[in-house]
Amino acid sequence: MTLQVYLSGEIHTNWRDVIVQKAEETGLDVVFQAPVTNHAASDDCGVAILGAEPDKFWHDHKGAKLNAIRTRGLIEKADVVVVCFGEKYKQWNAAFDAGYAAALGKSLVILHGADHQHALKEVDAAALAVAETPEQIVEILRYVLTGKLPAARSQA
Repeated sequence: MTLQVYLSGEIHTNWRDVIVQKAEETGLDVVFQAPVTNHAASDDCGVAILGAEPDKFWHDHKGAKLNAIRTRGLIEKADVVVVCFGEKYKQWNAAFDAGYAAALGKSLVILHGADHQHALKEVDAAALAVAETPEQIVEILRYVLTGKLPAARSQA
């Protein structure tokens, strides 16, 4: 069974690369999708395609709508949606993606450090799992696909 996984959330660290690489190393049958992670392209796609806007609100509005076409479609097609909340910025878009995935009944996995536990308690409550590391995400996917526990924890 091929698992479709959408990797949503912060775009300033390499957490996606770690998950994809470790999943490949583990031989997991997973297809990963993600939002556009080039910050400038994501911000400017609307005006680049539909024309300039003198008002920053409308500039952002055009971009957000075009990005939503991609995001909504990929979340709807996903079996599992992983949403990462990073340290540096407030990821309002990530919270929105988590809510959208939860509303669709998607298997939702949240990734964040311990310092976000209180702020994200409602988001965490909607998730089927909350992880603190990309490696834990890979182990979750491995368990879902194979039913196997990590070697160090398995009970032979």
